[in-house]
Amino acid sequence: MSQLIADIALEFRKHKDMADRAMAGLSEEAFFRRPGEQVNPVALIVKHLAGNLASRWSDFLTTDGEKPTRDRDTEFVAGPADTRASLLAAWERGWSILFGTLATLKDSDLEKVIPIRGEAHRVQQALLRGLDHAAYHVGQILYLARWLNPSGEWLTVPPGKSRVVRGGYFKRV
Repeated sequence: MSQLIADIALEFRKHKDMADRAMAGLSEEAFFRRPGEQVNPVALIVKHLAGNLASRWSDFLTTDGEKPTRDRDTEFVAGPADTRASLLAAWERGWSILFGTLATLKDSDLEKVIPIRGEAHRVQQALLRGLDHAAYHVGQILYLARWLNPSGEWLTVPPGKSRVVRGGYFKRV
């Protein structure tokens, strides 16, 4: 695995870890709570990202990233089968597919061209696109988790604690 692929995998893992920790602090009600009529709850962000990861990263080098079996529109609708357990199982499956694919990529793959929704992407470009997409939705989960559980664990540097948490950064040499 190239250093670039290893670095991208590490960043994906960091994002997944933060989202997992944020969701662990949410009650069942909060996980499914829709903050507004046109605002997705954490549950549907999880469902969407799980569907995206499974589609994009399955058979990554050999098929279009938008699989014909994927129904993206239903990822934004909660159905009777969408329990927290089932959504988190799909979430884990999607991430597992991603990490399994990343583990197989080699330097020689980075300049290959693959399709996503019929549009040509270099593998390196697709990796960055995927990381960007995951980071966007993880950010949504983190924001909603803070809003829904304001007393929950801080997953990054808490307000007013930069010099405590990252004190060495501020030392002048």
